Amino acid sequence: MAKISPLMVVPPVLFAVLAGLFIFGMGRDDARRLPTAQAGKDAPSIASITPLGDLPPLTDELLDAEGVKLVNYWASWCAPCRAEHPQLEAMSAEGITIYGINYKDEAPAARGFLDEMGNPYAAIGQDEPGRTALEWGVYGVPETYVIDGKGRIAYRFAGPITVEVLDKYIRPEIAKAAAE
Repeated sequence: MAKISPLMVVPPVLFAVLAGLFIFGMGRDDARRLPTAQAGKDAPSIASITPLGDLPPLTDELLDAEGVKLVNYWASWCAPCRAEHPQLEAMSAEGITIYGINYKDEAPAARGFLDEMGNPYAAIGQDEPGRTALEWGVYGVPETYVIDGKGRIAYRFAGPITVEVLDKYIRPEIAKAAAE
């Protein structure tokens, strides 16, 4: 009977352990909730964003207005943004106010995306250079912020809003912000 060298067994065992850790890490809830230093603070100014064509422009006054609202950073080149779009459309149809900030995108591509997918945004602006996103602490798109009725960031979700995310995180945070 041939002897198996321990060096032959180590690589497959290490691979199995690493694969198990990766799978475990992907399923963790806290992996989906990146912290934000902005929570509880006034939403940063959006004065430097530009209008996106003839769509209603997003202003600081809209963010400071009464009522809970969402701010969604998105881009036409972002595949996860496309995946979350049906949830944004559904929330908009329910009467949830959503403001959009188009991130590092070209206006014709952004307009084409909205023409194809629908426009769930009550107002929208374009942050082509990405400076406003830096002030908000955006890691990447899509990213959605719950803004309370006093213009403060109540919650931030980094990543696409799926049906599960909508029910588990976004709706409860909207309700919490509305109750305060």
